[in-house]
Amino acid sequence: MMNDKAILVLGAGQLGMAVLRHLAARARQGAGVTLSVLLRAATIASSDPAKQQDLADLDALGVRIVQGDLAALSSAELAASFGRFDTVISCTGFVGGPGVQRKIARAALDGGVGRFIPWQFGVDYDVIGRGSPQDLFDEQLDVRDMLRAQERTEWIIISTGMFTSFLFEPAFGVVDLAANTVNALGSLDTAVTLTTADDIGALTADILFAEPRIVNDVVHIAGDTVTYGEIADALDRVRGVKVRRHVWTVPALKDQLAADPDNSMRKYRAVFAEGRGVAWDQKQTFNARRGIAVCGLDQWLDDHATAFG
Repeated sequence: MMNDKAILVLGAGQLGMAVLRHLAARARQGAGVTLSVLLRAATIASSDPAKQQDLADLDALGVRIVQGDLAALSSAELAASFGRFDTVISCTGFVGGPGVQRKIARAALDGGVGRFIPWQFGVDYDVIGRGSPQDLFDEQLDVRDMLRAQERTEWIIISTGMFTSFLFEPAFGVVDLAANTVNALGSLDTAVTLTTADDIGALTADILFAEPRIVNDVVHIAGDTVTYGEIADALDRVRGVKVRRHVWTVPALKDQLAADPDNSMRKYRAVFAEGRGVAWDQKQTFNARRGIAVCGLDQWLDDHATAFG
């Protein structure tokens, strides 16, 4: 069995911090795990109070800081850095721009990393396929092809659906609190899988240390799978008033995207409206099969009720 003791997490944003917190809990249980996180120099030197708090939290968790810029460093330079670790978990998102996900995967493979969890914490790209409205998704399929074409590095892909909090981002536009409206993507019956960042962090740790060992597989998790109609129903309950239902059809969303083809939110809306590869049966997920409790939509809304009243 390969050693998973030295783990490097790429990025300390919302997901990276959640993954590190739950891995640190494993380390405290005597698992012999050492944790490191790759951060840019600007983040390490930042005077921003939120960044400083994150650094203090990382120190309290016993996480070692490795300096590096995923966008600026070459694949060879990253490979040299990654090669010092047994496991690399990418929690970077798409902020690096086109090509960065392929570069990270190439570096993990060339560095001889024993186990790699790429940034695939989202939809099921195999089901969506190539040529979707969100062009960055094709690169995610390139990464899967790279991993499947080799046998030296073990890999796990974790499909989570949409981060629960993202559904309520004002810029996404699905939940418009000011207008008391849910703008359903595709139809009121279109479904979406939602998982909180904290649950993703906890389940990533569970998946990494699962027995029997999970090797070269796509693992689905879910906090909830709901339709946009059910999301509106849940908001009715929390707000105490009837929420207006409005449908953004697939043709309308694609027309909007055609008018502004570089608009990332319009890309996401069109993909989720198509309803393919963005939702799956909760009963078939890793967490359901193992009886692991997760946060569903109703619980999340109750926990954040003051923002939605």
